[in-house]
Amino acid sequence: MKIMKKISLFLMLVVTLFTFTGCGNKNVEGTLEEIMTKVYADIPEESRPMMLGNTVVDSENIEYYLGTKDIDYKEALASESGVGSIAHSVVLVRLNDGADTEKVMKAIKDKVDPRKWICVGVEKEDIIVKNKGNLVILIMVEDQETRTKLETAFDNL
Repeated sequence: MKIMKKISLFLMLVVTLFTFTGCGNKNVEGTLEEIMTKVYADIPEESRPMMLGNTVVDSENIEYYLGTKDIDYKEALASESGVGSIAHSVVLVRLNDGADTEKVMKAIKDKVDPRKWICVGVEKEDIIVKNKGNLVILIMVEDQETRTKLETAFDNL
C-alpha cells in the first residue's frame, strides 16, 4: 500500500512540474502592436501618459530604449509619451529563436537608463524586465499603480 501511495505522489509531482514549467515557456502569439494593446487594456485612457504612442525599435534607436545593442532580437516596439518629462517607457522585444533570454534580460536591466527623460526618472529597483517565452518586456514607469497593472497584464498574456 505504501508503494502505491509513493507512486501516486510521484506521478502527481511530475504532472505538476510539467504543468508549471510548460506554461512559462510558451511564446506569446500576435503582433507586438496587438500585445502592447493587451498590456495597456486595464489602464483607462485618462490614466495613460499624454501623447502615448508606439515606436518601432531598430538599430538606430535601440540603445535609447534598451540601453544596449547586444540583443539577438527579431523585432521590438516601444510605448512612450510624446512629452519628454514623463517617466514612462514600455518596450516589448521578440527574441530570435535560440537567443539567451536570461542574458538579454540581464543586459537590459543593467544597461537601460532609468533617467533618460528630462528632469524625471525611475528608481533602478522599479525597473521591471521579464519574459514569456521569446517575448521580453521592459517596464520603466514612475507611477507604481500603473507599473503594477502593466506587469500583471503581461503576466496574464
